[in-house]
Amino acid sequence: MRTLLIERRSFLKAAGLLFASGLSARGHDVLAASAAVFASAFMDAGGAYGVALLAEDGGEIARVALPDRGHDVSFDPLNGRAVAFARRPGTFALVIDTATSAPLKLIQAAEDRHFFGHGAFSPDGRRLYVAENDFDNYAGKIGVYDASAGWAKIGEFSAHGMDTHDLQILEGGRYLAIANGGIKQHPSMGRAKLNLDHMEPSLVILDLSDGRLVEKHDLPVEIRQLSTRHMDIDASGSIWFGCQYEGPKTDYPQLLGSFKRGEDLRFLDMPEEVLRGFDNYIGSVMVNRDAGLVAVSSPKGGQWAAFDVKSANLVRQEAIGGVCGLAPEQTSFIRSTESGWFEAQKTALAWDNHITRLG
Repeated sequence: MRTLLIERRSFLKAAGLLFASGLSARGHDVLAASAAVFASAFMDAGGAYGVALLAEDGGEIARVALPDRGHDVSFDPLNGRAVAFARRPGTFALVIDTATSAPLKLIQAAEDRHFFGHGAFSPDGRRLYVAENDFDNYAGKIGVYDASAGWAKIGEFSAHGMDTHDLQILEGGRYLAIANGGIKQHPSMGRAKLNLDHMEPSLVILDLSDGRLVEKHDLPVEIRQLSTRHMDIDASGSIWFGCQYEGPKTDYPQLLGSFKRGEDLRFLDMPEEVLRGFDNYIGSVMVNRDAGLVAVSSPKGGQWAAFDVKSANLVRQEAIGGVCGLAPEQTSFIRSTESGWFEAQKTALAWDNHITRLG
């Protein structure tokens, strides 16, 4: 608990005293009693979208409205800023000033781009890297935005693949890991998948100094319909990735794998009964570095599970309808669901796929 209390204090230090003073009485009480602070996108009962800040038990601290459905939230701990990204094929990213819990800047994608719902700050907080789709050319891009002044787009790198989804900073900001889902899509077709018979999933590492391709791992032909989607990094630097299978429903390929720079991909061999419980769909991947665990969830299968990152042994398996959001807490994980559960508390909000721990 001591670590979590320090983390709450770290969040308040980054957010500033104005954050706490601007909260409602209820939000102030929840924050005072909380051990850690989390953020997640939601839809309310009236169909409005937003991002909520929450305690570990689901108690609401504050919320910020979004112009449309959100997906993931990135946090800059040095400057106390959060960015909520639109769900694909959305075109906004909202910068939130946590000192006031108010919108700071609405970033709009270029006319020939849309966002994929994910981004990452550089460790010094000066750059924001955003997964984007050059949709007329079916090419994934990493947009580079100036987070130190104005949030203007100042460049972009090729993602060396299509359907660029999640991205993770590696080795103190030297490299960027990218999960290219490999599915061809165009916003004129909504979320239709146009190439399921010849998908091109891959995992890529770029040098962030110049965008140079360091390595690319194409998935083998026999599992080319395994779309690589979400990632997280463990304490040893291994990159864990989760997949969604677009092939025959009677197939059950492994869905969770890992690799390091300079090493081949390897898949964790889940027991068959655990694997089938994910219904060929991993919606979130999260590492608890202190506990040495990696967790994955499936809203389609209604299941989440945690594995030891060293032994690959199953540590926990639990059926929860609509579960997807995951975040580390002490020796396990916070969970949220599409039906409104956040940990053990039923809320009036439908939670999107991800939870971000702020601190």
